[in-house]
Amino acid sequence: MKVSSLLAGSRSTPPAMPNFDSTTVFVRAAASYLRGEEFPALGMINPKLAPLGARLNYLPRRARTAIYTQGGANEGVSPDDLGDVDIERFREWVVEQYPTRGYPAVVVGSSNGAAVHLAAMLGVPWLPHTFLVPVRRDMDPDAIREDVRWGREHARPFLEANPDISLHQMHDPNQDRLMVQKLAYFRTKSRTLGDAYEEFIETVLAPGGTIISLECEYDWPAIDLGDRHSFQVGGLGGLAPEEYYEGSETVAAFLARQNAGIREWDTPEPDGRIPEAEWGFDPALRDDIERLASERGYDMRRLAFDDPRDLSPFVADWYRERYAERDRPIERLLVQSFALVEPWWTMRTGSIPYWAAFNTQSDADCLEEYLENADPYDEIRATLFGHGVESAGLASTDRWRDVLSNARNGHGFVGVDTSEFPYDIETHVRYHRDLPNEIDDRQPHLPPLSIEAFDSRTAEMEEEYAIEWSDGQDDD
Repeated sequence: MKVSSLLAGSRSTPPAMPNFDSTTVFVRAAASYLRGEEFPALGMINPKLAPLGARLNYLPRRARTAIYTQGGANEGVSPDDLGDVDIERFREWVVEQYPTRGYPAVVVGSSNGAAVHLAAMLGVPWLPHTFLVPVRRDMDPDAIREDVRWGREHARPFLEANPDISLHQMHDPNQDRLMVQKLAYFRTKSRTLGDAYEEFIETVLAPGGTIISLECEYDWPAIDLGDRHSFQVGGLGGLAPEEYYEGSETVAAFLARQNAGIREWDTPEPDGRIPEAEWGFDPALRDDIERLASERGYDMRRLAFDDPRDLSPFVADWYRERYAERDRPIERLLVQSFALVEPWWTMRTGSIPYWAAFNTQSDADCLEEYLENADPYDEIRATLFGHGVESAGLASTDRWRDVLSNARNGHGFVGVDTSEFPYDIETHVRYHRDLPNEIDDRQPHLPPLSIEAFDSRTAEMEEEYAIEWSDGQDDD
């Protein structure tokens, strides 16, 4: 058996929908919690082979980086088949993950790891509007203009087959350097709910229930390639948007380490700023949510924020407040990196969840700022997602240790081989295995927080956080 097949596990997603992506993993994690189940190994590694997955660091680093590259390529769809890809089937897959029962609310919109923990706290489904379609092709990771031309040539059948989405083609030669050699990233954003989401909401949402529109307003420079098609160079993380277009000493040093023949990227000038490909929200979806709410008599709320990481302090402090109400300890913080989210064990170990979008300097800075403003924690532990490349702007394990040392009593990592980070491929299995061993406290899972209590208290908390909580139908 190839190691790449171990990482992919048994495929459960529709054709052209990757088994591994932030959206896919977050849906599985949120749904697992609502089913009352823990969430091992990103929900995609064959459980019988998990012990083998926890020994992959014995492979040479070159072999491990090849696993990332080839594993991604195996997820890709042929460009000749793009006209057959149906995003509505992706939405059908999402609702199939959730128990079909009555809910007081649903959350719809941006992809976000903190939203998984928010949905768990409320006991409701989260329905994402962003999906990745990985498309197979071979390309130098620094050949950005070539990828722009490739996208122009191949996107039209896909867009014609999916008239209710916007296509945010994404190429990150820094953080996704291993993957873009074999894949074009076609990230899509649903501009309507679609039949599957609408039918699911009408089936499970209580009369007069609430639709929460989750709106990350993070934007990024983009190149306009025509009707509903844009091209984004880079993404949230280690570099500022301008560094991808204008270069910097950091970029030059990174390209030198990669033995690239250039010291800055050659990219077309962007035409403007639009919602960021992976995390941003397409406002067109809000109009459709408002339509359904008006037609069916649902309540609607907007939970909006500028940066994907802005939701994390708000959710963490909500958990702290919930724990305090029930006389549970409130001094244990669990920082969960990118896709390494585990809502079931977070609550079971009495941990406060804080989501870090990635492992970069800016993510470490965001966590540090939160800790400086929050009441002190006794214990702070963190996972680190291993992505297989020493990308520009990556925070070292020493930097993360320094931030975690804000704890009064103890701090450390969960499932991280610090000597191998960021080539630590085992962490995708080990984080879940080590979590209950590192934290021996056990607490009962909380009953869902009522939407009424969440609504009124969030309205009071709003000014303390970088969020907006409002009646969506009062907004422009």
